[in-house]
Amino acid sequence: MGRQDELLKERLRKIDELRKKGINPYPYSYDKKDSSAQLQKEHEKLKPEQHSKSTAKIAGRLMSFRDMGKIAFGSIQDETGKIQIVLQEPDTSEKVSEFFKKYIDLGDFVGIEGTVFRTKRGELSILAKKADILSKSLQALPDKWHGLEDKEERYRKRHLDLIMSPEVKQVLDKREKILDAIREFLKSKGFNEVDTPYLQAVYGGAAARPFKTHLNALDIDLYLAISPELYLKRLIIGGYEKVFTIAHNFRNEGIDRWHNPEFTMMEIYQAYADYNDMMELMEDLYVCAAKKVNGSTKINFRGKDIDFKKPWARMTMAEAIKKYAKIDVEKMSAKELFDVIEEHKVEKKGNTWGWAVQSLFEHFCESHLEQPTFIIDHPLETTPLCKLHRNDKLCRLIERFEPFCMGAELGNAYSELNDPVMQKKLLEEQQAMLKKGNEEANPYDEDFVNALEVGMPPTGGIGIGIDRMVMLLTGQDSIRDVLLFPFMRPETKPESKLEVKAGQKKETRGGKNDRSDNKK
Repeated sequence: MGRQDELLKERLRKIDELRKKGINPYPYSYDKKDSSAQLQKEHEKLKPEQHSKSTAKIAGRLMSFRDMGKIAFGSIQDETGKIQIVLQEPDTSEKVSEFFKKYIDLGDFVGIEGTVFRTKRGELSILAKKADILSKSLQALPDKWHGLEDKEERYRKRHLDLIMSPEVKQVLDKREKILDAIREFLKSKGFNEVDTPYLQAVYGGAAARPFKTHLNALDIDLYLAISPELYLKRLIIGGYEKVFTIAHNFRNEGIDRWHNPEFTMMEIYQAYADYNDMMELMEDLYVCAAKKVNGSTKINFRGKDIDFKKPWARMTMAEAIKKYAKIDVEKMSAKELFDVIEEHKVEKKGNTWGWAVQSLFEHFCESHLEQPTFIIDHPLETTPLCKLHRNDKLCRLIERFEPFCMGAELGNAYSELNDPVMQKKLLEEQQAMLKKGNEEANPYDEDFVNALEVGMPPTGGIGIGIDRMVMLLTGQDSIRDVLLFPFMRPETKPESKLEVKAGQKKETRGGKNDRSDNKK
């Protein structure tokens, strides 16, 4: 019998004994009065060996316990932190001490009631007078010194990660503060928060491959949302002037430190605005969130000092390529650009001048964009939802920008296309590309085009990656560190010896994620 089996057997025995004594090892509730952080704050002036006149009633998980005979020490962890408990006669009765030492194990949830004091070494503690079992744990916690060392295991067993690594919860608590700051900021500016559907008959609003599902009730195929954009524009058409949503998007693409198949995106639309207004809004949002969670616009990310203060640098895509690749795309034909692409073995995105420019930018420039930078004025081909650039006589550019920081795209914004004739033409072209096998092309959305024909005012729109914002503002290297439950490949159990053919290499563990350099 292995150690885990022995531990399980022993704890099941204790559960059986407790029930025979009329004690429920899984009671329905507990009247918790205090938290560890609250007690620490209320008694911060308590001196060593000084006892408070107040009593405390706490509940949490037993994380450590040392029995030294006449005195025993333990630590209880609740949502706010840890606090020490002490069992010592005569304050702790022999009955309570015996019960605790006989039936309570590390990992159990317990309720402790007693007086507050500070030990000789200065540790705020509760001198236990009463102890209750609240939930009997059947599995042992990871070793307190090593915890969960395997990153994959930490993400897969987030419950254990949260128990053993308090800093994980601190990051996720900061995420909540960032979202609170964003909502507070936008609502102070008159924006309405709205919801959009996740299940859609026609997906759209981004260049991405969707997840497909089926609705049995109507016997129709549906798609998980890749973007809320086309629904938010319907609201602008309907009379809203400032709207935003914080929504989950689902894109059937690669997984890496910046990408998760399910992620959180905020999209904002403002009537009578353009992409210049969206740049200011982006700057203001980041400054607000950074100050809210860090007290400063400055952060350190992967050893680099970053500052989100206004104004952020601005470069056209052509200027960025000229700076970092020493290539002047504005003076070159499509053929000349593709010669350069072939020479440098650049991944080709398409067969036009615009796609050549996009390909060169991604290859030569993105990794250099460490400080917050707006890359503006993109090629026409890169989206069917954006206005032509007002100052480009060649009609090759659109009023689009992407903000970058530490080599990662943080968002996407346009002066939104509101010409229904042009929009219809562009979406029809996208539909043709989709039929030819381009899985990231937009399908034709007749309902959206019909809505646009009713009339949409000039509008600025922006999508901001919330997960990437949280990564930067909390200094986390992977998107999986800022998601409570990142997607993980399901574990594969080792095959039995009978199922493994002679001479065949046996797979001993699963759990490795697919990796790709997928951008969007």
